[in-house]
Amino acid sequence: MAGVEINDTYVRRTLANGRVEEVAWTELAEVRIITAADGPFAGDVFFVLIGSTGKGCVVPYSAADTAFLTKLQALPGFDNAKVSEAMGGSADRHFRVWQRTIHHVN
Repeated sequence: MAGVEINDTYVRRTLANGRVEEVAWTELAEVRIITAADGPFAGDVFFVLIGSTGKGCVVPYSAADTAFLTKLQALPGFDNAKVSEAMGGSADRHFRVWQRTIHHVN
C-alpha cells in the first residue's frame, strides 16, 4: 500500500510500485525542501530527509502532519526562516533547512 508512515523511530514512504524509502531519525543527516512550479493541482512542496548513509525519504507536504513538523523544528539549528521562504515560493527551488553538525575530535 502506497503512503507515508511517520513515527518516533523512522519515516517511511511506500511508493505505488512497492519501492520503499526509509530513514531513521537517529541516522538523519540533512533535511531539504524542494518546491516545484507545477501549480496548485500537483504536489509542489516536498521534504527530503537524507540519512548518514545517503539513503533517504521524500515526504510530500500533504503527508506532513503536525507531529512530523514539530519533530523537524526540534532539530538543533533547524532553519524555520528558510521553511517560510520555501512555502511562500512557487518556483522550482531547493532549500537546505537543516544539516547535522559533525564534531571532529582533535
